[in-house]
Amino acid sequence: MTTMTEASVREFKMPDVGEGLTEAEILKWYVQPGDTVTDGQVVCEVETAKAAVELPIPYDGVVRELRFAEGTTVDVGTAIITVDVSGGAAPAAEPAPAAAPVPAAEPEEKPQARQPVLVGYGVAASSTKRRPRKGTEPTAAETAVQAAVQRELNGHGHAVTAQPAPEAPAVERARPLAKPPVRKLAKDLGVDLATVTPSGPEGVITREDVHAAVAAAPAAGPVAVPEQAPAVPAAAPVASYDGPRETRVPIKGVRKATAAAMVGSAFTAPHVTEFVTVDVTRTMKLVEELKQDKDLQGLRVNPLLLIAKALLVAIKRNPDVNASWDEANQEIVLKHYVNLGIAAATPRGLIVPNIKDAHAKTLPQLAESLGELVATARDGRTSPGAMQGGTVTITNVGVFGIDTGTPILNPGEAAILAVGAIKLQPWVHKGKVKPRQVTTLALSFDHRLVDGELGSKVLADIAAILEQPKRLITWG
Repeated sequence: MTTMTEASVREFKMPDVGEGLTEAEILKWYVQPGDTVTDGQVVCEVETAKAAVELPIPYDGVVRELRFAEGTTVDVGTAIITVDVSGGAAPAAEPAPAAAPVPAAEPEEKPQARQPVLVGYGVAASSTKRRPRKGTEPTAAETAVQAAVQRELNGHGHAVTAQPAPEAPAVERARPLAKPPVRKLAKDLGVDLATVTPSGPEGVITREDVHAAVAAAPAAGPVAVPEQAPAVPAAAPVASYDGPRETRVPIKGVRKATAAAMVGSAFTAPHVTEFVTVDVTRTMKLVEELKQDKDLQGLRVNPLLLIAKALLVAIKRNPDVNASWDEANQEIVLKHYVNLGIAAATPRGLIVPNIKDAHAKTLPQLAESLGELVATARDGRTSPGAMQGGTVTITNVGVFGIDTGTPILNPGEAAILAVGAIKLQPWVHKGKVKPRQVTTLALSFDHRLVDGELGSKVLADIAAILEQPKRLITWG
């Protein structure tokens, strides 16, 4: 018997899933040696310095070897999995290559036509197969059959044909089909996927299905959600002093990239931060009115939407703030478009996806883009491309009840706006002290590009719009 030929084995190498990335960490394998895979099937999830993405295999065959374990960081271009594409049967376990049977027919020279799959965006559900769960317990019917066979063996010394027992309900249901971000969302929300009715192709559970299950569950009582916050921040883990005195966490993935970028930004661009406290009562009233607007029905309408619009108008009035510094060519690059970044805290660290060409969007379009950006980041589905090319950023620390901060610039950008908590405070309004909705804004900017006058004009314009939101019409 001959061994498996090298021509029948394909090596799938770690691709560059982002622009110029050099390595990625294997988060999870979805296949094991011996599993059959098809063209376009997702075989693993990896995390780069920008995002977590799923990798589809580009051919059909049988998995022979996983080159790296979960949690391993692998350089781009390194083979991570080998697949036998000869069409031979999968082995029961992980045999040595010499024990593999030789197929009767030679493999086809031409690869089968396939649909292109964009890394990081998943594949069609119809092309994805999942391996059975390990350690699945036998059903009641299987247990009854095994017991009957054992009784016959004990009484007669030889095996006899056992009559199958009446079919009993399965003890354990098959694993529900859902992508990893959806499984994480369900775990965070305390939803058992086995109880969720799927609406996706081939019975795949979607994010909307999980949210629908949460909405259908009986409420434990009213929960007060701050109007400013898109979601209530998760409670921080409580420290335990009963175990080891220290825990060391490897710095990698998104957190490693963020740290390097922040250090580079802080020690390259000379930061200046200015502050202004503003009465946003009229803006908050406008938010309530817009929630009733038929053109915005079904969209996320909150103060962040109007703050983003105010920043876009301020940039339109002061375009030089929308720039970057090109050290290599000793040039200032003025941007005639605005890719608006929104800082988002995720379990994997801080990311800043951006809304492309935000300057050209109407208020409903901006609301829709903000909603998609938040939902995608929360589910861990933000693609590397969504975090590239930003020109200015907003970070909303107010959702954590913080008054304001001194944000560090996103690398390559000239300004970042921090939005503090909106609180009811005593305020002098029309000559009298009254309770008003007040917040503090902080604008950090690169002093090589933005001097004090320009930075002050931008921040003053934002404050003026939020104080009198009708300026969105007259200035926009």
